Amino acid sequence: MRLELHGVSKSFGGLRAVNDVSLTVPEKNIFGLIGPNGAGKTTLFNLITGVYKRDKGSIRFGEDDVASLHPAAIAGIGIARTFQNIRLFAQLTVLENLLVAGELRKKAGLGAALIRSQAHYADEKLRRERAVELLSIFGLVEMADAPSTSLPYGDQRRLEIARAMMLAPKLLLLDEPAAGMNYGEAEGLKAQIRWLRDTFHISVVLVEHNMQVVMGVCEEIHVLDRGETIAHGSPLEVRESPAVLAAYLGQPAGEK
Repeated sequence: MRLELHGVSKSFGGLRAVNDVSLTVPEKNIFGLIGPNGAGKTTLFNLITGVYKRDKGSIRFGEDDVASLHPAAIAGIGIARTFQNIRLFAQLTVLENLLVAGELRKKAGLGAALIRSQAHYADEKLRRERAVELLSIFGLVEMADAPSTSLPYGDQRRLEIARAMMLAPKLLLLDEPAAGMNYGEAEGLKAQIRWLRDTFHISVVLVEHNMQVVMGVCEEIHVLDRGETIAHGSPLEVRESPAVLAAYLGQPAGEK
């Protein structure tokens, strides 16, 4: 399913954080959303996931009007995300962080849990098996019983992505997943993003300042500056855009 934004705007008091942004994320695409600090990238993620409500414009995912839904319902239709600042459940283990996320996909209801029915236990078994599978995929299975915040920074980033994948998303929004990673970890992240897209047949939208990752993995890139679109295209087109050079380097547009 495609994610489509048309004329989306959001203001906070007198500050226009996002201004008339339109973009389309094709199905099964790895899509970059970049721009200088304060460009509106995370605000756009918050609008897509229902944390903020847009002032105007439309946000659709397939046939669903995302802008009218609350965050849990948006997760339920297949949109999952990570956060710029890691938000793990500090009091839970690595495995428990994933199990909590899996609650949204449970088939057995409250009644089945109260009477401890076979459906409840079957649900719990499937949820645990999926959690362990994802921990294996992300190289975290040996840390399953460790407190989540005891993990090294890079592993916490991977755990947050694994937790998002517990929702069985069709669209995965990654907010600066390479932050704090060294060159080797960033290269591993690129391979993992491609693998996730190809294996689970999902779309990925990536907000990232690490250009090694963005230019190496994204198929399309949308560039924001001060809440507005300034460029869109392939990595090569974006890299050579005068507007992008001006935004990042302070070089007046049109100058070489």
